[in-house]
Amino acid sequence: MSRSSSVVIVSPALADANNGNWRTARRWQELLAGERRVRITQAWPDADADGDGVMLALHARRSAGPIAAWAGAHPGRGLAVVLTGTDLYQDIAVDAAAQRSLQLAQRLVVLQECAPGALPPEHRPKARVIYQSTPAHALLPKPADRLQAVMVGHLRAAKAPEVLWAAARALAGREDIRIAHIGDGSAEPDLAQQARDTAAACTGYRWLGPLPHEETLQRIRAAHVLVHTSAMEGGAHVVLEAVRCGTPVLASRVPGNVGMLGGDYAGYFPAGDGAALAQRLLASRAGQAADNPADGLLARLAAQCALRAPLFDAGAERAALLSLLHELEVPA
Repeated sequence: MSRSSSVVIVSPALADANNGNWRTARRWQELLAGERRVRITQAWPDADADGDGVMLALHARRSAGPIAAWAGAHPGRGLAVVLTGTDLYQDIAVDAAAQRSLQLAQRLVVLQECAPGALPPEHRPKARVIYQSTPAHALLPKPADRLQAVMVGHLRAAKAPEVLWAAARALAGREDIRIAHIGDGSAEPDLAQQARDTAAACTGYRWLGPLPHEETLQRIRAAHVLVHTSAMEGGAHVVLEAVRCGTPVLASRVPGNVGMLGGDYAGYFPAGDGAALAQRLLASRAGQAADNPADGLLARLAAQCALRAPLFDAGAERAALLSLLHELEVPA
């Protein structure tokens, strides 16, 4: 592929959705600026398709149409499919269109190091790990008289918010542990009602609803710990944002989180176990309040997160993207 050929990124959602797919597509376009002409589209082929030399398609199932169209027009070359959590841990086991996308791709991009293990064995050699990136931010001052925890995630089943609510109820009456929950509940009225019920029963828990990204980032930076309860995860951007802010993470032990934070990370709790999460929050508070907080759980987690932080640097993501493109290039 020559430098005059375009890289086309197919995203199931565009700017008006402002979701994870769109933000990944836009970030990749910016990271590759100066190296390749990159455009983003939802449908392919389109009016500009003739100049495309490589396709990066986000989501095996939702982009299955453009993926099949590319394979028909350019058989055996230039196609990478970027796999989400629902691709890896749900769709590729049951959905024929997603399975076909795996077969057609020359490369499969995954977002954390455990993800290749979720692929059928015959497709694992095609997998390439590209960690997402975000800017680093300085630590913000945090109060010493209480533990401030924050969870960021829309209210839906895959994010398992009921685990956070169970932990909040287990900690009811603890004035020194505060939990803020950021996320939209409009698509799941029953879950939104459970959030309101938990807030009414537990003074230490607040559901803040959806917030602008910058305000959410400030709350992550101001928290002692980010809580991430997902039952299924492809590689959550909020986890790497916390790591790059110096905020430790308490996370469910699911492959998508282990692939981000590492197998020996000390901040996991069993998926679905609100009581275990409550115990991790109590241990975090105990270490914070001890005579020597540097020996506590939060300090250990912060040190482990600092070792992972370079994985989520923009330079590392850009280098991985360029390496992928070199693999996909076909001589003119």
